[in-house]
Amino acid sequence: MQAWPYPLWLAHRGAGKLAPENTLAAFRLGASHGYRAYECDVKLSADGVPFLLHDATLERTTNGSGVAGNRPWSELSRLDAGSWHSRTYAGEPPPSLEAIAAWLLRNGFHLDLEIKPTPGTERRTGEVVAAACRRLWAGQDVPPLLSSFQPEALAGARATASELPRALLIDTLRDGWYEEALALGCVAVIPNYRLVDAALVERARADGLRVLCYTVNDPAEARRLLAAGVAGLITDAVDRFSPDAARVVD
Repeated sequence: MQAWPYPLWLAHRGAGKLAPENTLAAFRLGASHGYRAYECDVKLSADGVPFLLHDATLERTTNGSGVAGNRPWSELSRLDAGSWHSRTYAGEPPPSLEAIAAWLLRNGFHLDLEIKPTPGTERRTGEVVAAACRRLWAGQDVPPLLSSFQPEALAGARATASELPRALLIDTLRDGWYEEALALGCVAVIPNYRLVDAALVERARADGLRVLCYTVNDPAEARRLLAAGVAGLITDAVDRFSPDAARVVD
């Protein structure tokens, strides 16, 4: 297998517990704790601009309302995506993928980009996000890892930019998930950490797949997963885990 180009530790949604998730402020906070790789969520505005948001709707993490994908970027870009977290981040806007890419590339950081489509737009979101990533990371040695729970989004990404690496996210070991990852040409699978053991890692490696896992906040679980041979740990606990550590200490 080729060398894996991404760091072992990835900050979930930036540093999405200590700062408002999926904002540039969260990425900057993760960087202040030494993180060089990040996970975040991307979807499309009504006019096709990729931007960062986890939920289908705006209420939980912004001062907006309704389905995010029904709003144009000119409207979404003016929302407050920080006040829900704390007064410190009042006025923090939701970032576009282009803005996040510029920050990552200036700093030499890496990205696991979860394609999080508005329901009903799975393939188109995969296509548009992949096209944007091909453009934004053109000429870079390490492109973003495109991940999704939605196989159709990954299929769209593959059809548009097959050279970009893909990973299937898994929350249950449903029938056919492993074969689906292989059929999509994935380079990795990213299960919920509770589903991962050494046997799964060994099986994946035999087929040329890496195993990453989400969302690992407990030191004992991190040690277990490192011993199992995972290639990546996505964590909220950026203030507890050193991203330079190959092992975990309490």
